[in-house]
Amino acid sequence: MILEMKVPSPGESITEVEIAEWLVSDGDYVEKDQAIAEVDSDKATLELPAEASGTITLKAEEGDAVEVGAVVCLIDTSATKPESSGTVPAKEEKKEETPKTEAPKPAAESKTYATGTASPAAKKVLAEKGMDASSISGTGKDGRVTKDDAVNAVPSMGTPTGGNRGSSRSKMSMLRRKVAERLVEAKNTTAMLTTFNEVDMSPIFELRKQYKEDFKAKHGVGLGFMSFFTLAVVRALKMYPAVNSMIDGKEMLTYDFVDVSIAVSGPKGLMVPVIRNAENLSFRGVEAEVKRLAIRARDGQITVDEMTGGTFTISNGGVFGSMLSTPIINPPQSGILGMHNIVERPVAIDGKVEIRPIMFVALSYDHRIIDGKESVGFLVAVKEALENPTELLMDNNIKKALEM
Repeated sequence: MILEMKVPSPGESITEVEIAEWLVSDGDYVEKDQAIAEVDSDKATLELPAEASGTITLKAEEGDAVEVGAVVCLIDTSATKPESSGTVPAKEEKKEETPKTEAPKPAAESKTYATGTASPAAKKVLAEKGMDASSISGTGKDGRVTKDDAVNAVPSMGTPTGGNRGSSRSKMSMLRRKVAERLVEAKNTTAMLTTFNEVDMSPIFELRKQYKEDFKAKHGVGLGFMSFFTLAVVRALKMYPAVNSMIDGKEMLTYDFVDVSIAVSGPKGLMVPVIRNAENLSFRGVEAEVKRLAIRARDGQITVDEMTGGTFTISNGGVFGSMLSTPIINPPQSGILGMHNIVERPVAIDGKVEIRPIMFVALSYDHRIIDGKESVGFLVAVKEALENPTELLMDNNIKKALEM
């Protein structure tokens, strides 16, 4: 029986995928549920499992764009799995060789040289000067570059020659192309502005230093910065709901829940999984969800549903060493918070200069529905919560907040 394998729908709005890589070869025997291909959609890279065991016949090439529901391969389910043989095949008999008759050598002809060809002596001189023979007009026979031509040649000033000028070309994945489209869309369709502030991370450092070991021992996840930032964002969004809104036609749609998109770097590029209903999560809940989504993104197992939606985004460029940036809004959302690296900087505290761990933070927002007062107020609220987490995020009960 011949089974036609069709491209399954990876998501509601996706109509086309791209064959990123075949994991098997034409004619191979495959087992049921074995991963036979990786397919790229505009949102994620997914594995295509074999629907039955049998011999496979490929019907699409790597890089082909195919519609959802199209047949990409056939599986002959009547085929049996080949058994490996331990015998060594006998050597094929040597075919009788027909003696070759040497062709008569043609008469010697006078050499001709292509224009720009250099003599051996000229090549040596040009190599010392870092010049290419093709850039010189030769005066020898048939335009050959002579030693005198090479000696008299003057390298062009200001432009280095002789270096590597190679290049390579590779096709962008469907996911990368979609990310590129969305970035351009965000720049062209939103009135995007960015406001900045700085956060003294000392209080969070102290809390993590005191409780991170016990927290990890009890909950199996680390007490990282992301839980503090996520809960600070949840608090600020409740205070400034316009930042948790988006434009829908001529209407402004404001959400009473917080789905936080977390931008992470995956093997196929930028992934943005979503923490659902972050307003209902504790520190432990946020850290566990961040870890789960990050592992799935890293292993290429993240699904389209896990990256769909989101009402606000947090992007952490600080893990790559970024000091400051203007993050781009993730449409149709209206705001994105950028985290950056933490650097010890001199700051004025009660009239004295102290060295504190400082992080610059940035909020990019859509000015069409978020005013300057709201954007600045939102970022200040985030700063206040991060600099006073015990009171504003833990209700002055650290152990209860950390579920310890």
